Amino acid sequence: MKLYNYFRSSASFRVRIALNLKGLAYEQVSVHLTRGGGEQLAESFRALNADQLVPVLEDDGHLLTQSLAIIEYLEETHPQPPLLPRDPVERAYVRSLALTIACEIHPLNNLRVLRYLVRDLGVSDEKKDGWYRHWVERGLAAIEARLLAECRQGLYLLGDDVTLADVLLVPQIFNAQRYTCRVDHVPVLMGIFDRCMQLPAFIDAQPSKQPDSE
Repeated sequence: MKLYNYFRSSASFRVRIALNLKGLAYEQVSVHLTRGGGEQLAESFRALNADQLVPVLEDDGHLLTQSLAIIEYLEETHPQPPLLPRDPVERAYVRSLALTIACEIHPLNNLRVLRYLVRDLGVSDEKKDGWYRHWVERGLAAIEARLLAECRQGLYLLGDDVTLADVLLVPQIFNAQRYTCRVDHVPVLMGIFDRCMQLPAFIDAQPSKQPDSE
């Protein structure tokens, strides 16, 4: 397997965690998102992914894009240990938490969105960072409220087993901390984050551990 990714990309971070949890060996190819205007914008990378986004997973001659699709592919091809529970209701719950992060929080704070705010709309860096903090803090608060209402969490977001939802949560918290977002309003999430970051699969996937880390 070959993973085209960037050390700070939260979507790439998710896939690295999943690969580690599955115990799968993979080669990393760095696609630097800021150097030279962004290596993801080069024609050579566009041939791999027309969206010009990381990550891209190459496996057995197949090119896979979109982090959640990649992780579900890994789940189907390497089902142990499982990242989705067997019960359909619990499976939907885990997917719902994961999609809240992937679809409701992350897209508003993706690098290309932040660049557009500054370069095309003339938003100041201060206001751009305020935009980031607003949507991340609001999104995390919504997940926290759901956990408190449904009480399905244990050591992790669903009981005591790591699931897809935890794989999505950790990179989002990393980004929140990087942009100095408030996290004191989500103590349950932070407890789960801290427990995840005691596991080798999460530790080894974090940005500072990657070969292209700056």
